Amino acid sequence: MKRFIQKLGPGLLFAGAAIGVSHLVQSTRAGADFGFGLLWALLLIHLVKYPFFQYGPRYASATGESLLEGYRKLGKGVLILYGLLTSLTMFTIQAAVTIVTAGIATSLFGDFISVKVWTVVILSVCFIILNIGKYRFLDVMMKVIIITLTLTTLVATAMAIYNSSEAVSFTQLLPEGSIEITFLIAFMGWMPAPLDISVWHSLWTTEKQKTSTEKRHPKTALLDFNIGYLGTILLGVSFVALGALVMHPTGNSFSNSAGTFSVQLIDMYTQSLGNWAYVIIGIAAFTTMFSTTLTTLDASPRSMHKTTELVFEKSFKNGYLIWSVVLILGTLSIYFFFLSEMGSLIKVATVLSFLTAPFYALTNYILISSKHTPKEWRPSKILHIMSCFGILFLIGFSVWYLTIL
Repeated sequence: MKRFIQKLGPGLLFAGAAIGVSHLVQSTRAGADFGFGLLWALLLIHLVKYPFFQYGPRYASATGESLLEGYRKLGKGVLILYGLLTSLTMFTIQAAVTIVTAGIATSLFGDFISVKVWTVVILSVCFIILNIGKYRFLDVMMKVIIITLTLTTLVATAMAIYNSSEAVSFTQLLPEGSIEITFLIAFMGWMPAPLDISVWHSLWTTEKQKTSTEKRHPKTALLDFNIGYLGTILLGVSFVALGALVMHPTGNSFSNSAGTFSVQLIDMYTQSLGNWAYVIIGIAAFTTMFSTTLTTLDASPRSMHKTTELVFEKSFKNGYLIWSVVLILGTLSIYFFFLSEMGSLIKVATVLSFLTAPFYALTNYILISSKHTPKEWRPSKILHIMSCFGILFLIGFSVWYLTIL
């Protein structure tokens, strides 16, 4: 068992990056506002995005290269477009996950330190950890966090089901009106995560190979990914259920303020488990969002550093460090000077992620189906069908959203 857990890594990093805003914020909000009415959207978007996320570890373990090196083989223009899209989204993504983490810290440790100060502190601590501990620390820390959150969430969901006296409706709903449709797009945009995480996953897979004493077989990488992906589905359904069972019957909705939202989130757990669980749940929620902040702060600079090296065809010794500083400064600028409300930040970040998803879906599919991937690890017929359906769905949904703006 210990040997099996040691083999896991990038899949749990994927889960750590995914199980954050999309689950703690968006899934619980979906449950609170729509009951179980958006379960169809949660399950459908997992199905739609599955092949494109899976192509990250598939390509990396089969070739020993990240998706970025594969993009370069498709043409420098593809890589440049990736860099442009990432530079458009990485600051809002980092700002969104960091403000939620800061909000939870405020409710857990007391509001004598403001959300703004917590934002600076959290980014600084993450920066220090990543530049001292590197991948190995991230790998070990994520396994502990994901297992802790999974157990506490499943127990809280089971207790909420047991304590529920209200009749539960599983009627599925299609949101109407621009506000509700915008929420649906935002919900699906980050469920279970933005598609650019497929690139991050491929980078973590190649990094895992560097720190491992034995070669990582593609089957092991895919098993690792599937475990992490199933975990995101299970927890997504659990968070929707908590919102539907605890918040929805009261008619209340979650606040757009980071501090108020965090109190509501932890209270939702304690209503199911009892007041004794406040500290445990608070720590679990904080460590979960902290892990998301940590992984995004690692992945965006890592991917941009690799992109600049591939575009300019030269090595940059301190590229990772420089991009980390740029990301932190850009994140703080967005938060302090443009968008400081959690709800607005999340909406902008998640909608941007959904609108850029067709690029990642199409590019990943072209690469994994090309001569650059060993023939035995190219997609099966079922993956080809799922990929074509997914690309059409993402493009169609994006066009539909743009037409109703």
